[in-house]
Amino acid sequence: MEDLVIRDADVVDGTGADSYRADVVVDGGRIVSIVKEAAAAGCQRPKAVRELDAEGLVLSPGFIDMHAHSDLALLRDPDHSAKAAQGVTLEVLGQDGLSYAPVDDRTLDGVRRSIAGWNGSGEDIDFDWRSVGEYLDRLDRGIAVNAAYLVPQGTVRALVVGWDDREATPAELDRMRRLVAEGLEQGAVGMSSGLTYTPGMYAKNAELTELCRVVASYGGYYCPHHRSYGAGALEAYAEMVELSRQAGCPLHLAHATMNFGVNEGRAPDLLALLDDALATGADLTLDTYPYTAGCTTLVALLPSWASEGGPEEILRRLADDGTAERVRHDLEVVGSDGCHGVPVDWDTIEISGVGSAGLGEYVGRTVRESAALRGEAPWTTARRLLVEDRLAPAILQHVGHEENVRAIMRHRVHTGGSDGILQGTKPHPRAYGTFPRYLGEYVRELGVLSLEECVARLTGRPAARLRLPDRGLVREGHRADLVLFDPRTVAAGSTYDTPRTPPTGIPYVLVDGRFVIEDGRRTDVLAGRAVRRSPVAG
Repeated sequence: MEDLVIRDADVVDGTGADSYRADVVVDGGRIVSIVKEAAAAGCQRPKAVRELDAEGLVLSPGFIDMHAHSDLALLRDPDHSAKAAQGVTLEVLGQDGLSYAPVDDRTLDGVRRSIAGWNGSGEDIDFDWRSVGEYLDRLDRGIAVNAAYLVPQGTVRALVVGWDDREATPAELDRMRRLVAEGLEQGAVGMSSGLTYTPGMYAKNAELTELCRVVASYGGYYCPHHRSYGAGALEAYAEMVELSRQAGCPLHLAHATMNFGVNEGRAPDLLALLDDALATGADLTLDTYPYTAGCTTLVALLPSWASEGGPEEILRRLADDGTAERVRHDLEVVGSDGCHGVPVDWDTIEISGVGSAGLGEYVGRTVRESAALRGEAPWTTARRLLVEDRLAPAILQHVGHEENVRAIMRHRVHTGGSDGILQGTKPHPRAYGTFPRYLGEYVRELGVLSLEECVARLTGRPAARLRLPDRGLVREGHRADLVLFDPRTVAAGSTYDTPRTPPTGIPYVLVDGRFVIEDGRRTDVLAGRAVRRSPVAG
């Protein structure tokens, strides 16, 4: 007998097609049979070792988080309920151009410090890998959900060029090409960039184009956090579209928002730009999270010149009064490139996490609120916090617009990504609530998307972008990465005030045919593995 039959489920299969009622049979980690209700009439229904009554529940493919920052969390926290409880069965790591492979000892130390606000210091992690393949092997020891990986361009640049603002030499560019190729050969699905983060932001378009040509030759895609989400957002989107066209490389726009006051109501301008590109043959997708606030690190707001040379150089500049005043002027008057060309509004910058427990008083307050309590200027508070916490603070940035969020999520190439940072005392609620929020808020409550269309954006469409032929659909022969949820009650529990509250209405989640969520509770199953795509160089 087969392992499991899920009886009388309302199947939403990930294609966008209408739902149907069926029994779905799982065996050996795969879907082996789908018997629709009409076909089952008058004949013997399938049997299995275990039968699960799914009356009133929707059965869909497991959700694919196209933009995740769980690179260390998957290793640190085997439970990983933050994602598993949402129905996420696959995360795409290596985002925003900075992650932990490929590295050497020197580069690893700089990367760990530069993104401690995303992933913690890593002091509790045994970094027993250096290459992309070795990192994927580490994931294969057993994780809560599956994970794919993007080669991080900023990390590659740090490894080859360092943290300086200069052009790569021809020899350095050749080495970066080889490192990107090796990462793809070892199983990465593409390459990411963080073009407002150092050192990736120091790469000019000609350098990025050369690396994207390598990515394209292996059948991967390019996922840029582009150069501005603020004053130059439309120009930055257009720049990436043109770069991908020149390189002949598929493009996936990360957390494709239109933020800050300068972009209020301008989502139609972005969508028109994308439609024009698609009409001329662009291979283009994007992801968004269903919230208005952004999330990053406090140090990321600094102007790029202040970040040149890496973490120690940043701290040295902040310690010098004259240099710190230059930083303040760029932040508050000019609008630094780290803050997307918009002068910082300290009322919108909320501290969400710190590295030192002794600085916990700052968490949950805006920089201006903390400054007022201390009787000092906001920059004085921000500067002190950066220095005392060794650049570790994470922030929420309340700069989004709901009408832009809804307009972009309606676009036909949209997919879902949490951009979820799990670090910090008060993280962004998207880390714990993105996928049930789509289903509860934007499908059931607001009707922005139909249920079938929303599920396709969270499952089938991402799997197609990742070129995973046996995932993302409820289809015979596909991997049994599945979610059962109640469409009447599914909802995010997380809020800005209580960001770690679990969702409701998702009683069952299966990874590789094994229950990781059962009766609404996390099991001890670690069925997740690295999902490698085996590209063939063209």
